[in-house]
Amino acid sequence: MENFFEVKNVTFSSSKSHKLNNVSFNIPKEGQIVSLLGPSGVGKTTILRTIAGLEKIENGEIWLDKTLLSSKRNHLQPEERNIALSFQDNCLFPHLNVLENLKLGLKRKGPQKKLDIFKLIDDFYLNKLVNKYPHQISSGEAQRVSLIRSLLSRPKLLLLDEPFSNIDQGLKEELQIRLKKILNFLRLTTLIVTHNYDEAFYFGNKCGLFIDNKLEQYDLPYKIYHFPNSEKVANFFNKGIFVNAQVVSKNSLKHPKLGLIKGNFVNKHKVGEYVKLLIQPEDLIHNDSSKMKFKVVDKRFVGTNFIYILKISHTELAPVLVHSHHIHQHSVNEFFGVKTPIVIKHLVCF
Repeated sequence: MENFFEVKNVTFSSSKSHKLNNVSFNIPKEGQIVSLLGPSGVGKTTILRTIAGLEKIENGEIWLDKTLLSSKRNHLQPEERNIALSFQDNCLFPHLNVLENLKLGLKRKGPQKKLDIFKLIDDFYLNKLVNKYPHQISSGEAQRVSLIRSLLSRPKLLLLDEPFSNIDQGLKEELQIRLKKILNFLRLTTLIVTHNYDEAFYFGNKCGLFIDNKLEQYDLPYKIYHFPNSEKVANFFNKGIFVNAQVVSKNSLKHPKLGLIKGNFVNKHKVGEYVKLLIQPEDLIHNDSSKMKFKVVDKRFVGTNFIYILKISHTELAPVLVHSHHIHQHSVNEFFGVKTPIVIKHLVCF
């Protein structure tokens, strides 16, 4: 079965010194959403520009709905691709007001399901801006206008470059919900570029994670977080830590301070082998009656939860997540009990 959209062994290049080599990923079915995640400057925007036809490729192929868009010998012009690209920066026409900019999107043909331009204006809180010009609105407002204009064009493939980067957090979450509903309603195949993993995981049926100019993992968001295929991927989320442990059976390890740790190994390891075990904040469980206690060296409030940082050895610190309404909270320098035996469902080791 052919994929609706596919990138095959493409090298994306914004300059001679900055390349993403031999990148491959696909979107199997029309209407699915894929997130491309990675730190700023890794080349995610270059990928969108290349898919849109603004950059040429030297090797590989890019296909959309059985049509070859790009290869070494072929390059379909941007206006022939039926692709809409919404840039992170303001790309509105300065001599047109907001409503006139939006109406430009209505000129293109697309799927049968139609969008009401004025409902979108209302849904994205642009009612009071329709007669204003781009220089009279904020960057976040301009970003919303660009997003709606792209939706109205009803392309075969929608490319969104950091679509919420300039929008305030409170409004951002509401607009994300509305945008996802619209994309699903239209069955609009979409590629979203972001550096925010919460955003990537919320939108993406699948997610591609780019680190150090390489596509490190392309998978379901759940698998990328719980089954990282490398230390780089695990460290990208900056939540867990690695501790040194020894495999003692087919479903357990032993750590000098944490004792026996039970679970299911993600990868095969030999009994007796020394490995680095990933411990996420949700893996260790708070239990004041436990005999296993560690000193709290730091405590962070992260909304509904606290994250305690425990000193489990001279060189190892472990994070533990505890609900902020928990009956017994601890302060820095107090001792914190950890439930034993420790059971971690997925034992991720390298």
